[in-house]
Amino acid sequence: MTPSTQHPSDARATLLGSDEALCTAYDVALLDLDGVCFAGEARVPYAADNVNAARAAGMHLSFVTNNASRAPQTVVDKLAANDIVADPSEVFSAAMDAAAMLAEHVEPGSTVLVVGGDGVRQALLDEGFQVTSSAQDGPAAVVQGWDPAVDWALLSEGVYAINAGALHVATNLDATLPTERGFALGNGSLVAAVVNASGKEPLAGGKPFPGIYTRALKRAGGTRPLAVGDRLNTDHVGARAAGIPGLHVLTGVSDARDVITAPATERPSFLHTDLRGLTEPHPTPVRSVQDGQEWWQVGSRRARVVDSVLQLQDGGDLTSQDGGPVRIDLDSYRALAVAAWDWADAQEARGEAAALDLPRIEVVAS
Repeated sequence: MTPSTQHPSDARATLLGSDEALCTAYDVALLDLDGVCFAGEARVPYAADNVNAARAAGMHLSFVTNNASRAPQTVVDKLAANDIVADPSEVFSAAMDAAAMLAEHVEPGSTVLVVGGDGVRQALLDEGFQVTSSAQDGPAAVVQGWDPAVDWALLSEGVYAINAGALHVATNLDATLPTERGFALGNGSLVAAVVNASGKEPLAGGKPFPGIYTRALKRAGGTRPLAVGDRLNTDHVGARAAGIPGLHVLTGVSDARDVITAPATERPSFLHTDLRGLTEPHPTPVRSVQDGQEWWQVGSRRARVVDSVLQLQDGGDLTSQDGGPVRIDLDSYRALAVAAWDWADAQEARGEAAALDLPRIEVVAS
């Protein structure tokens, strides 16, 4: 079957199937960057080959990121370093989203105080605003986005301007930022400091809000969009809220256990280990009954939940004998996810707890 045309926000939050490769079933991919196309300074296996293959198959690409510090050309250069072909016009950042939001609230050409870096400044200039770093210039708004150069003095300028009546707009509210050393302060944490001093909540753009997807789609031009991301609570919350199917990959933040236990608002529509999921068909989950027992089947794999424990038909209870991760194949992962989601939804409908006992899981794609 071809992918469902019903928006996931309106439909039951479960997996979809597609007999076609997703890059031909959908006409535009809204791709996250870090954790999907690259991982910090490291390459992501299979990313370049499959993004470029999707483009060659006729799919339009839009690189949609919560990183507000990079200007579009900087993003293109970063992608090129990872052998992914892109054009600046295909980049849509949280800074660009914030600038577009701001244009709906203040007069064209207004002066805006930038608490951020080049990515925010460039987005505001491209939208026709004047930029400043001083509250003494009487800015109409403050736009705050993450940048390593943001310090106490610049944060304080933002507070001065907001307390004088300027509108506060945040490019995103990510509390943390993944780095090679772990999680560092994200824009949301710095926004919280400004809010604590000003007492005024900001308008916020970026993921997980749906506006960044709808604005990116409008710019990319397409009628059958697919969002691709690694973080459930940003990429897939935003995509589902925007009514856009999502492909989740395991090359970034959210792991297989996170996916299997995801609440309905965070569930992707398609699952794969990596961006090979763009260029492959996806088997449709079906409910099957065998010997009087009900299972969820994906491909040749079947899964179910019994007494809060996931089971695979050919592997028994999903438990670890030595405390290490349980290794499963891709269709087993998909079957486990849809079985767990179906069970959790039924538990919720009955007003009962939906806590699964799950080991760590390693998904191996052939």
